[in-house]
Amino acid sequence: MSARYMQPLRIAVQFCFLGFMLWLGLRFYQFVAHIRSGGSTAFVTRPDGVEGFLPISGLLGTASWLKGGGINGIHPAAVVIFITILAVALLLRRSFCSWICPVATISECAWKSGYRAFRRNLRLPRWLDVALRSLKYLLMAFFIYSIAIAMSLEAMNAFIQSDYHKVADVRMLDFFLHLSPLALGVLLFLLAISIVLRNPFCRYLCPYGGLLGLIALASPLRVTRNSERCVSCGVCSQVCPTYIDVMHKKSVASPECIGCWRCISHCRFNQALSMRAAGRFTIQGAVFAVLLVALFWGGSAIGKWSGHWHTSLSLQEYYRLLGK
Repeated sequence: MSARYMQPLRIAVQFCFLGFMLWLGLRFYQFVAHIRSGGSTAFVTRPDGVEGFLPISGLLGTASWLKGGGINGIHPAAVVIFITILAVALLLRRSFCSWICPVATISECAWKSGYRAFRRNLRLPRWLDVALRSLKYLLMAFFIYSIAIAMSLEAMNAFIQSDYHKVADVRMLDFFLHLSPLALGVLLFLLAISIVLRNPFCRYLCPYGGLLGLIALASPLRVTRNSERCVSCGVCSQVCPTYIDVMHKKSVASPECIGCWRCISHCRFNQALSMRAAGRFTIQGAVFAVLLVALFWGGSAIGKWSGHWHTSLSLQEYYRLLGK
């Protein structure tokens, strides 16, 4: 597959996952509505994949597992999805951010709309950009320390078994169904600045992206520039959504690289850019896309096969918890 077709392919994958996640959200809403109505609405089986929206639970469950507590049965899919996304980052860089994450998909649509309307996206001064980028790493360090390091295994297990954690998925749903004026204002502000800035939440505030970027430093895959073919036109640097100066790098090792292939797709001269494994083996775009989808869905398949996917909470327990 020619690199020029990678962006339509990536966008198609993005919207397929976005549609799937919206479907998961709808099914979960119907499940909760059935419980809260006392069974008067149609019963819908709880979709376990909705736990992908619980990264804190995933981090907590993973830390508990690594400390010898096993994979908890309350939100096991959150742990499986969390580990799967980390594995994707290790093998295929931060491609989760540019191919799968629904927040990044919406943000990308926003800044592309802004570019079409104003013919440009604003870029913050370097000193301010660097300072703001540190925020996501500070948030990442806070969550990792306070959850994975500072908490004892006993405290982790107590929280995992608490009623609060048991309905963390319902609390997440209620947050979006009943947005407070402050939360709505923050979301609208982030959406508004996403029109003029490229992926501001992902770039400055997302601790998940910060963690994936650090893990991706060990990835064998990198965008590689052939200096003999490169004519230094600068297009690759211009189209990079994370403002990496691709034109002046032999290979892109930055934790900001989200594996979106935009630089490769827009390189029209002598195929000067390519995605390479260990700096030697060229990875074709179609192979990259297949590997990404296979790894992501393969993680859930392994979770189901190993018995770490469906919650151990019974329907009666949900009735008790949501009937309060």
